[in-house]
Amino acid sequence: MPILLFLIDTSASMNQRTDLGTSYLDIAKGAVELFLKLRARDPASRGDRYMLVTYDEPPYCIKAGWKENHATFMSELKNLQASGLTTLGQALRSSFDLLNLNRLISGIDNYGQGRNPFFLEPSILITITDGNKLTSTAGVQEEVICPGVAFAWTGFYGTRASRECTN
Repeated sequence: MPILLFLIDTSASMNQRTDLGTSYLDIAKGAVELFLKLRARDPASRGDRYMLVTYDEPPYCIKAGWKENHATFMSELKNLQASGLTTLGQALRSSFDLLNLNRLISGIDNYGQGRNPFFLEPSILITITDGNKLTSTAGVQEEVICPGVAFAWTGFYGTRASRECTN
């Protein structure tokens, strides 16, 4: 039963229009919708659970959690609006916190007792963004900053990117 978490950029820059007149956010919504339709055809997808997270401030960034049904997920997806800042670091932090919470509740992570490898539940985080400048209330930034962490990275290519965000 894999969890597929969709992290959708809902910053104001996603209101940009393509030459066909479609906004970037509408393209992102269509991509998620198409992905879900194609995934539903695969018999292996029967146990899939989907989550929808945006770039809004927590806890408002969680639009559909792992307990929501497919109709709720699709309704929240259709209702997404683009406004605000491109806070990728905070959005990633919220996404990983949500996934870790799910692992804790489902018994996959037993702190102090180690992990249960036979309870393996793969999680896939799919991020859709226009890739514009990273912004925050402090201004434009050149690197992703994960709140509560003493380091920052400029690319997602090394071992530093796989390091968990912890306080």
